[in-house]
Amino acid sequence: MPPLAQRREQVDDYRFHDVHPSVRFGTASDRYGGWLGQIYPEDEYADRISTRNRTLGGESFTERRVPIESVRHYFRHFDVLEIDFTFYRPLHDENDEPSNTRFVLSSYADHAPSGAQFLVKAPQMYFARTLRRGGEYVDNPDFVDREAYLRRFQEPLLDVLGDRLAGVIFQQEYQRVSDSPSPEANVETLDGFFRDLTDATQPHLELRSEHLLTPTYFDWLAERGLGHVFSHWTWLPPIRQQWELCDHRLTAHDGQVVARLLTPRDVKYADAYKQAYPFDRPVAAITETEQAQNMVLDATALAYRAAAQNALLNVICNNRAWGNAPALAQTIAHRILDEEERRAAD
Repeated sequence: MPPLAQRREQVDDYRFHDVHPSVRFGTASDRYGGWLGQIYPEDEYADRISTRNRTLGGESFTERRVPIESVRHYFRHFDVLEIDFTFYRPLHDENDEPSNTRFVLSSYADHAPSGAQFLVKAPQMYFARTLRRGGEYVDNPDFVDREAYLRRFQEPLLDVLGDRLAGVIFQQEYQRVSDSPSPEANVETLDGFFRDLTDATQPHLELRSEHLLTPTYFDWLAERGLGHVFSHWTWLPPIRQQWELCDHRLTAHDGQVVARLLTPRDVKYADAYKQAYPFDRPVAAITETEQAQNMVLDATALAYRAAAQNALLNVICNNRAWGNAPALAQTIAHRILDEEERRAAD
């Protein structure tokens, strides 16, 4: 690793490759126009911005986006990228024809450097118990359809990314206790789907229902070599509490860990989005809260817990958790370097 002072200079320039040998930094999605002059050079992309409109909570927002080819600049700063557009649609359609999702992912693969690493979200259609349709939540007929998942997603995913695939994130929706199975029944249902998946990919599971995070569940993760996603998200307990719930175990077969820093706790998606928009700087109303500072400390502590177990931590930062994802990565990186300096002085 470079000397500490050099690593600090790199972090000041939003370059996170050499912060710590047991940590990789990345972000949830990447093409934000608010990152111009920070991650993306303005002279190359300022006049190549596209826009898309979103409506959340009755308000309209215009998102500015740089082109996909900007991923080559992204990886000059980060080690890993979380791809989330695959959450909404698999790579092949029901007739086994490539979907637009595959074409977009292939474009990322074409423009990214050969050493790039991707964490890719699995389509919700294979891991959500219910889906929102017509303003209501209905049972999902494709839930844990293993054959369709392999054929329409995992096999083409490996074809596109190959060894640049760092892992697959399975994100499940929040479920009320009254609407969900027992923790034991949940494990039984999931076991048939995830059996032997680690032979080809590394799954990381993010269950968003605290009552399902039981010793039975974590024992099953360890037995199958499946990773637990340490998620800082609206209705989940803090990362430090998740560390206690999993009995201090890092369970992924390949020795990697994923921490997703997504939203402030107890803040709904739309409210977090509004507060962070337009994602071009840290937002004091978020960053100066006690829970945000604890999030930084928890991510830092998790880095050293990963190192103690010879694991590799992927810290995935989201704009909504801080106002600006690169600035959140910068804050955590400096906190890790502060700890490195303290340990060197002891």
